[in-house]
Order: sequence, then structure tokens, then C-alpha cells
Amino acid sequence: MASGFFAILDDIAALMDDVVINAKLATKKTAGILGDDLAVNAEKSTGFVSSREIPVLWAITKGSFINKLIIVPIILVLNVFLPTAIIVLLLVGGFYLAYEGMEKIIEYIFHRKQAVKETTSALAKEGAELESAKIKSAITTDFILSVEIVIIALSTVLDKSLSMQILTLSAVSIIATIGVYGIVALIVRMDDFGFQLIRQSGNKGFLKTLGMALVKSLPVVIKSLAVIGTIALILVSGGIFVHNIEYLHHILPEWPDIIKEFLFGLLGGLIAVVLMTVGKKVFSLVKGK
Repeated sequence: MASGFFAILDDIAALMDDVVINAKLATKKTAGILGDDLAVNAEKSTGFVSSREIPVLWAITKGSFINKLIIVPIILVLNVFLPTAIIVLLLVGGFYLAYEGMEKIIEYIFHRKQAVKETTSALAKEGAELESAKIKSAITTDFILSVEIVIIALSTVLDKSLSMQILTLSAVSIIATIGVYGIVALIVRMDDFGFQLIRQSGNKGFLKTLGMALVKSLPVVIKSLAVIGTIALILVSGGIFVHNIEYLHHILPEWPDIIKEFLFGLLGGLIAVVLMTVGKKVFSLVKGK
């Protein structure tokens, strides 16, 4: 009886070892997309008043966990019964990310002053509604990026048993969510941490210098994340197009992958923006009639 119990423990320990190894390999393979995920979500999780930063971030984190609870079983089922649907999902998600990135670029170039005025007005009059919209946008973007993460992670364990695939994808999903949003939380609260250091330093010495550096760095970090997040959206979408559309994969073979992905991301974003603009105008005309 005792030997049987310890044999079960050995089997569980061996299974967990395999899960850890496979999760480590999958996490390494998704490192690039996780970096992009961090940049995008850090940019989307900022811009709120200080007292709302953590509640907003927590709402987005919960949404990210729910996203992965939905995505993991769907991807596993599609992989068994309809694997081509995974490619279609990736491409649709790629166009969404490209659209978001291109929309930011167009807004910055052509509507920068107007956007600032509208944002200021919205913050003053409709803070709760604006917050809700930004949370929803962040969760939607997280959903697309999570699909990419889960599919890449699955590609590392396609030759494993279904139980191993489930455990590995679950582990990667948890690591990705906690890791990304944990770092985002540190970024958005770095000014508070800086103020705490200044108080504890007695307003002198190394701690004061470090605290002041953290406080002064936050606006620079936030602005940088806005740029990095937009570039990440374009790169991720371009990567989806290049790796999943055979024709694009063989275009310009001598060019570095990152340049090709950025260019195809921009092109996909332009196509998406044109289609959305035309679609909105047609819808408004039909609705007006």
C-alpha cells in the first residue's frame, strides 16, 4: 500500500519535471512576443490618475486570465479537429493589432493636438467611461497577443500527450500573465516607490538621489512605452503575416526579418484602416437611410 502511494508520488514528480522543462522551452520560444506584450500592455495600463492605476491594472489582469481560460481549450480543440482555423484566427488578430498600431501613428501625425484636447476633455467629463473603454481595449489587445502566445507554446509540445499539452499551456499562461502584469505594476508605481525612498532617506544621500531618479524617470518611461507599444503592435502583426502567409514568407529573402515584419505590419495596418474607414462610412450611410 505504502509502496503504491510512493510510486504515485514519483509519477507526479516526474510529470511535474516534464511540465517544468516543456514550460521553460515554450517560455523561451515566446520570449519575443512576451516582450511585445509587456510594452503594449504597459502603455495601455498608464494614463490614469494615481489612485486608479492599480484597480485598472487589476481589472486588466483578471481579463487576461479569463482570456487565457477561453483561449487554451479552444486552441487545443481546434488543433485536433480544425488546425487550419488557427491560422485564420492568427491572421484576423494580426489585422486587428496592425489596425491599432497604424491608428496610433495616423493620430499622432495628423490629429495630435485634437487628440490631446479630446483626451483632456474626456478625462474631465467622462473619467469612468473613458477608463472602462481603455480597460476593454487593453483586454481585447491582450486576447490577440494571448492567442499568439498560446499557439507558439503549443508548437513546442505538439509531439507530447494531450495532458502534457494542457499542463504546459496552463503553466505558460500563468507565467506570462503574472510576469507581464507584475512588471507593468512595478512600472506604473515607480514614482510612489521613489517618493517612499525620498521620505526614508531624510531628504539626503543615495536613497534620495535614487528616489528622485525614479520619480523623474516615470514620465520618460511612459512616453517611451507609448512609442515602443506602437512599434510592438506593428512588429507582432507583421510577424503573424510573414510566418503564416507563404507568399510573404518568401518575399525579400535577403532582408532582415525585423524590417520585413515592420513593413508588412505597416501595410496590413493601412489596409485595415482603409477598410474600417470605408466600412464606417457605408454603415453610417445605410443607417441614415
